[in-house]
Amino acid sequence: MPASSDTSPIDINRLRQVCSSCSLRDLCVPLGLGEPEMARLDSIVEKSPPMKAGQHLFRAGDPMRSIYAVRSGTYKSYTLDSEGEEQVLGFHLPGELVGLDAIHPGQHQCNLMALDTAMACIMPFDELTQLASELPGLQRQIMRLLSKEITSLVPMAGDHSAEERMASFLLSLARRFGERGYSSRSFRLVMSRRDIANYLRLATETVSRVLRRFQDKGWISVDRRDVSLDDVEALRRIADET
Repeated sequence: MPASSDTSPIDINRLRQVCSSCSLRDLCVPLGLGEPEMARLDSIVEKSPPMKAGQHLFRAGDPMRSIYAVRSGTYKSYTLDSEGEEQVLGFHLPGELVGLDAIHPGQHQCNLMALDTAMACIMPFDELTQLASELPGLQRQIMRLLSKEITSLVPMAGDHSAEERMASFLLSLARRFGERGYSSRSFRLVMSRRDIANYLRLATETVSRVLRRFQDKGWISVDRRDVSLDDVEALRRIADET
């Protein structure tokens, strides 16, 4: 485990996270595994202690030891440029894998910080890859999740307008919340406007202006960090441009 100063030592809290009884199993690594395969996965998965907002699960430069699955809460991945300016790479919800950036170079290329009270499941990389080589179903699921991670970066890669980026971002969050059993129409933005702007490569003032514009058109309702999607089809028409 990384030795970040603001992270509790996880090796003291070797609490087993049983995948077979987890409500996120259909979104995460266990998807499609039978009971024998699930039992073998259970034997290597551990659970991190609860983390407070602002604490880091790992930092850039930490050695690659594990892949993590978000169990609860929300994490933000980000890097720092040569001038110390933050660049937000993504927001990660329960059931999503993090730490994939370290697979090739052997050390993490970004930082992962909790945005609220959060926990993660820890899958030691060497044990996971050995298990995947023996269980084709596990190997396919890991490849699927890797592909999903890459695909999620596509909407931010093109030359899109602020409206297109914001509509795509809101719809993506709505879909992901819906997959987890929450409302896909009304949800809370745990990330700040500044973080959203950074992620979308926009100015903070532009994010606030676009949200007001969407609200004026009756497409969304905004109350501080609470957002309701009132006209999903209108947002989809805008987001289709991405």
